[in-house]
Amino acid sequence: MNDTPGARLQALFEGHRLTPTQRRIAHWMVRRAADVPFLSSVELAELAGVSQPSVTRFAVALGFDGYPALRRHLREVAPVEPARPAPGAAPSGGAEANAYQQAVHAEIENLRHLAELLADPAPAERAGRLLAASRPLPVLGLRAAAAQARGFAYFAAKVHPDVRVLDEGGSMLTDRIDTAVRAGASALLCFALPRHPREVVDALEYARAAGLTVVTVADSAFAPVARHSDLLLPAAVGTALAFDTACGPMLLGRVLLEAMCDGLPDAQARLEEFDARAAARGLFVE
Repeated sequence: MNDTPGARLQALFEGHRLTPTQRRIAHWMVRRAADVPFLSSVELAELAGVSQPSVTRFAVALGFDGYPALRRHLREVAPVEPARPAPGAAPSGGAEANAYQQAVHAEIENLRHLAELLADPAPAERAGRLLAASRPLPVLGLRAAAAQARGFAYFAAKVHPDVRVLDEGGSMLTDRIDTAVRAGASALLCFALPRHPREVVDALEYARAAGLTVVTVADSAFAPVARHSDLLLPAAVGTALAFDTACGPMLLGRVLLEAMCDGLPDAQARLEEFDARAAARGLFVE
């Protein structure tokens, strides 16, 4: 079982009905799990983009007398020294990073956090088995997440016999879910990124009611799609630029492809067959 600071925080939050503002605080606490025991309520509020009273109310919602009591609890259960410098901070002794460098540093921090989560490979391995067993395999991603869904499906189709991309909303979306279920689908993979379209939440609710097991890659374990997912794997997005960056979700998608290949006995043979056909057709420039 993963015993990282982030995993311990997520366990602390489980079972609590959190408001959207509280979910935002929880999300940032998990992202900065090693630093949280040393942050003041004002610092945490600034980090999460909420008010200081919201941080206090969040601590009370978790059953503590206030934020100081929550911070004491975190120091007692995992006494550690403060972690790395904040994302975007310049290396010690160096000049302050510019805005572009800060965005890269923040994304590197997101990938470090993803690596910590993958220290326990069981969730990704379980997801791989579910995806490998589903015939067909519907892959859902709308708006900002559409590119993630298409990218996953492009590679998955090389080893999985029937991958179906669901990247358009509207009334046809539920029809396509119904079609996949009638064809024998047992699982659905969803990429869910901010801002979260209401259609995605509705589609996941519909898919589960239709009997599909929903595996979701989302920007946070506290994303709106969490309660409509049977297995959620979080990978934070970068927010330092005008438009979010999604290196973490993309990499996690590739991890799931690897895990899915492990559940497909003929995956290697399919890849070799594709390479042979591509060579015969001169498909790629050597």
